[in-house]
Parts: sequence; C-alpha cells; structure tokens
Amino acid sequence: MSHHPLGAVVCALVAAALFAVAAVAQQRAAAAVPEGSSLIRALMRNPRWWAAIVGDVGGYAMQVVALALGSVLLVQPLLVSMLVFALPLSARLNGRRITGRTWATALALTVALAVFLLVGDPTEGNSTAPLRDWSVTLIVVLCAIGGAVAIGTGSSDPGRRAMLLGAAGGALFGVAAALTTGVTDLADDGLGPMLSSWQLWALVAAGTAGIYLQQRAYQVGPLAASLPAVTIAEPMVAALIGATVLDERLRTNTFGLVVVAVSVVVMCATTIRLSRVQAEV
Repeated sequence: MSHHPLGAVVCALVAAALFAVAAVAQQRAAAAVPEGSSLIRALMRNPRWWAAIVGDVGGYAMQVVALALGSVLLVQPLLVSMLVFALPLSARLNGRRITGRTWATALALTVALAVFLLVGDPTEGNSTAPLRDWSVTLIVVLCAIGGAVAIGTGSSDPGRRAMLLGAAGGALFGVAAALTTGVTDLADDGLGPMLSSWQLWALVAAGTAGIYLQQRAYQVGPLAASLPAVTIAEPMVAALIGATVLDERLRTNTFGLVVVAVSVVVMCATTIRLSRVQAEV
C-alpha cells in the first residue's frame, strides 16, 4: 500500500479515540475483579468489558489502516493521544472536574506529538523484514518482558506488580504493532501468503498475551501504576523495532534530532502524568 502520512495521522487519531473509550470501560471492569477470583471468567460475564472489547477491535482496525498508510515511528507515538481523549470522558462519567494543570499537561502532550511528527518526519522502512533481522531485537525484548513478568508476579508490592505487568503487556502490544505492518503488506499478496507467514501468528500470540497481562496489571494493583507503564511501553518498543529491525528513520538534521529528543522526554513525562490523573478520576 502507498505511503500516505496524512491519512495515517487521521486513522491513528481515530484509533486513539476508540482506544480511549475502550480503556475507560476496561480499566474499571478489570479493577473490580478481586485478586483471588478468576480474572478471565469474571470479565467474560461483564457487559462493560465486552463493550470495551468492541471499542478495542474498532481501534485496532483503524491502527492497522494507519500502519498500512504510514510507518511505525509515525503511527505509534500518536496513540498516546488516547489519554487526551479519555480524560474528559473519565471525568464526566465520575463527576470529577479537570484542573487547569491537567489541561496544560494535555496541551503539552499534544504539542510534543506535533513537534515529533513535524520535525522528525519519520520514514517508512522494510515492513516485511525477514526473521533473521528480528532475532536480536526480539530476543532482547522478550527477555525483558519475561524478566518483568517474573519479578512482577513474585513481588509483594501491588504497585510494583501492576507497573511491571503493565509494562510487559504494553511491550507486547508494541511488538504486535510492529508486526502488523508486515502482515498488512503480506495481505496485499493474498490470503495464502499471509496465513503461512510467521508474522501473522507471532502477532496473534503477542496480542493475546499482551491483553492478558494488561488485564492482570489492572487487577493486581493501582491503575496509577499500571496505566502509565502500558501506555509508555507500547510506543517505545514499537519505535525500537521500527528503528532497529524495520529500518525506519527520522528525516532531520542534528538540531532537529535534539528537538525530537526533547519532545520525546516531554511526551513521556506528560503521558505518565495524564495516566495517573485518568487512574484517579
């Protein structure tokens, strides 16, 4: 499919809005399940959780279109704007008032995203990179995910448990997002090549495991710990794979790279802040 940056941006923002609606319902459904209870069984019986899944499916469909039109480095950072969409929705549903400081944080995140996209001007890469090109980065990422799950599961601190499991789930979503670009390109060649590709089944595995770890993170500890970890880990891992495996690049000079680096720091700080605010409302 051709490269259409503007279309990718629009689709990514629509995906972020749908993910925001889903997150508001999903967080509350998972957090309401006592830790000693069966998480999956309880969620399967919750209509709010199923409504959230519908929102997630719609959001993912738009994300797939966005990734077919643009690079991982372009699309994934935009998805953190879901926090800006979710903020007024959460506040309205819970009868809370959004402070001026919180609105200022949301504005700072929006500006940082715009600077990253306009100054960085990410390029497309090799979306169908062979498995050998993935091997080193994928091993490092999976080892980090395994370590986070092991330490988080064994921790007695609910906040640490939620943070580590959330980070592991978000990292798997990042892997899934990077794999999506290759799967969409393979789909252009027909159903057979796509179904026989390792990318499709790795995508299914990463997405399924990511959803489970995300729900566990919401269940075992405070949302103020899990939500920032999920939200930050996904674009970071996706961007890492985009740069090291898919050969995506930023089209800018040295000064531009400094500006982009500052925008990334601002994005991380404001994302953490807004995630914690959303967990409280």
